[in-house]
Amino acid sequence: MLRIITLNLNGIRSAARKGFFEWMVLLDADLVCVQELKAQNRDMPENPPGFSGCFHYAEKKGYSGVGIYSRKEPDNIVEGLGIPEIDCEGRYLQADYGNLSVISLYLPSGSSSEERQQVKYYFLEKFLPHLRALRSCGREVILCGDWNIAHREIDLKNWKSNQKNSGFLPEERAWLTRVFEEVGWVDVYRKLHPEATGEAYTWWSNRGAAWEKNVGWRIDYQVATEGIARKARSARVYTESRFSDHAPLIVDYDF
Repeated sequence: MLRIITLNLNGIRSAARKGFFEWMVLLDADLVCVQELKAQNRDMPENPPGFSGCFHYAEKKGYSGVGIYSRKEPDNIVEGLGIPEIDCEGRYLQADYGNLSVISLYLPSGSSSEERQQVKYYFLEKFLPHLRALRSCGREVILCGDWNIAHREIDLKNWKSNQKNSGFLPEERAWLTRVFEEVGWVDVYRKLHPEATGEAYTWWSNRGAAWEKNVGWRIDYQVATEGIARKARSARVYTESRFSDHAPLIVDYDF
C-alpha cells in the first residue's frame, strides 16, 4: 500500500514545533507533500528519520514554497513550470518514481487583494495546458496540495455568503470543473466520499472560532490520473491534532 499525505504547513518551522515530523513518521507515510514552507534552504529543519526531502523555495523570504518528503529517493525532480513569474513564488515541485509522478502544488490565493486575484487567474490560465500535457504523458500522476478553490457547495460550510469571495468564485469553480470533467483528472477524495461535508474540510479561518464550530473549506486535494485513482482505497482528513490552519489529507493507494 502506498500512503501519501498532503498538508499546507503555514510555516514549516511552526509545524515542526507542533510535532508534525514525529506525527508523519508515526503515520508510516511513503510520501508527504507540503506547501507554504515560509522558509529558505538555510532555515529548514532536519529531515525526519527515514525520509529524504526535495524543495522548491520562493525567492521572497518567509513566503510560499513547496516540498516532498519520501522514503525512496526520486529518479528525477522538476522544480517549477518554466514560467519565471510563477516559479519565483515556489509553487510546483514534481518527483518521479518509476512510472509514477507525485507533485506538490500550491495555487495562489486571491483573498488579499484584487491584484492577487488576477495573479491567481493568470496561474490558472497557464496551468491548464500543463495539466492537459501531464494527463496525456502516459505516466500515473498525483497532484497533491492546496488549490485554494472549493469546488462545490458541499465543499464549504457557508457557501451562500462566499459566492463573491476568492476561493469560491464562479470562474474558479468552473476552471476546476474543466480540470475534472474536460481534462479528465480525478478528485480522489470525492471519488471515495462523493457526498461528505463537514468531515471533508481541510482549512479553517483563524477568525470567528471557525475551527471550534467546523466552519471550514475543502481546498486541499489529491488529484490523480484515472489509473492510480482507481487504486485509491481510503481517504481521510486528519483532525485529531493540529499542525497548521489546514489539516492533513491522507490517501492510501493499492499501488
